[in-house]
Amino acid sequence: MSNTFNPNVVLLTPSQSSNKILTKIISQAKVRLLRMHFESSVGHIGGNLSSLDLLMVLYHKLLNEGDAFVLSKGHAAGAFYITLWSLGRLTDEDLQKFHQDGTKLSGHPPVGWMPEILFATGSLGHGLSLSNGLALAKKLKSESGRIFCLLSDGEWNEGSNWEALIFAVHQKLHQLTMIIDCNGLQGFGTTQEVANLEPLAEKFRAFGCAVTEINGHDLDAIREALSSTHKKPHVIIAHTKKGNGVSFMENKMEWHYLPMTPDQYQQALKEVGI
Repeated sequence: MSNTFNPNVVLLTPSQSSNKILTKIISQAKVRLLRMHFESSVGHIGGNLSSLDLLMVLYHKLLNEGDAFVLSKGHAAGAFYITLWSLGRLTDEDLQKFHQDGTKLSGHPPVGWMPEILFATGSLGHGLSLSNGLALAKKLKSESGRIFCLLSDGEWNEGSNWEALIFAVHQKLHQLTMIIDCNGLQGFGTTQEVANLEPLAEKFRAFGCAVTEINGHDLDAIREALSSTHKKPHVIIAHTKKGNGVSFMENKMEWHYLPMTPDQYQQALKEVGI
C-alpha cells in the first residue's frame, strides 16, 4: 500500500536501513503518531512514544520472514500502526480512521484483518503466553525464526506473566525475546509506587533467563540487543521515557491518559522537528 503522508519517505528493507536514514524515518513517524492521536482525540500517547524506537528498529532492521511479533502492551497500538505505516503496510487513509467508529485501527489491535496483527491484545498479561505458544510450535516443528514480544514494565504486576516465564524457561524457548518498555510509569503512578519489582533484572536472571539492559532510545543498543541470540529465553529491559521527545510529556504519568489540546499538539510538533 502506498504512503501518502510524506511522498519523500523511503521504504526500506532491514538490510538497507542505516541509522541516519532510520532516524529521519522515526522523526517522520513521531509526527504522524502525534497527528493521528490528536485528530482522534485519543490518549495513551506517552507509552506510544516510549516504545516507538523499539518497534521501528525491530521492524526496519531485525524482523525477517519466519519471525513473529506480539504486542502484549496493546495500548501501544498507535506506535505499532505507525511502524507498519512507515513500511507502507498501512496508508495515510487507514490512519485517519484510527479509533473511529467502524475502524479496523482500534485503540488496541484487533485480529483477523492483516497478517502483522496475530492476536487481539488489550488486557495486559496475555501476550507472553501467546508468544510462548508461537515459540513452542517452532521448537516442536524444528522451524527457524524468532518470536519477539513487547511488554510494559507495569504489566509485570500480572501473575500470568510470571507463570508464562516459568513455562518459557522450562521449555527452553530460546526462540523467544521479551522486550520490556521500562518507562517507570503505569496507570496509577510509578512502577515503584504501585508494586515495586526492582531489581527486575535479577528476578529474570533468577528465573533462568538471559538478560540485557539498554537505553531504549539508543538505536545501536536496541539493534545489538535484538540481534543477540541465546540458548534460553532472552529478556531485554529497555529503559525508556514515557512521552519521549516531547518535553511536557516526558516522565509524566498523566500522559498515559490525556489527549492533546491544539496548543500542546503544535508544541509537540515543534519539539520533534516540525
